[in-house]
Amino acid sequence: MTTTRRDFMTTTAIAGAALMAGDALAKPATGTTAMPKLLHHVFFWLKNPDSKADRDQLIAGIKTLAAIETVRSFHVGVPASTEKREVVDNSYQVSELLGFDDVAGQDIYQVHPIHQKFVEENQHLWSKVVVYDVLASE
Repeated sequence: MTTTRRDFMTTTAIAGAALMAGDALAKPATGTTAMPKLLHHVFFWLKNPDSKADRDQLIAGIKTLAAIETVRSFHVGVPASTEKREVVDNSYQVSELLGFDDVAGQDIYQVHPIHQKFVEENQHLWSKVVVYDVLASE
């Protein structure tokens, strides 16, 4: 079978996307892609939603949270340019998705000095925060 350059590029792109998707929830230090038992998803609305500097400062602050020992997975991002549908809310500016082994791990995170410092140094940036905590079903 003859493989064209286009076929090769398409296959390579799909394989790369699959690899990236598999690592999306893994912290680089852990090397694991197992889905955590508890997901902590936080959405931030900035006081100055058009400020790239404010958004970048918040993202930099969020990235410090990955160092907390009970955080098993970590993702920070901005709204995707996906199809606009009634059920999609992309009015926020930044979100974080953290994974924990259990509620106890998330409780430790909440009072951890790194988290407390993050809130203290960045809360002036946001006007609204919404949190969804999800526990895996058995």
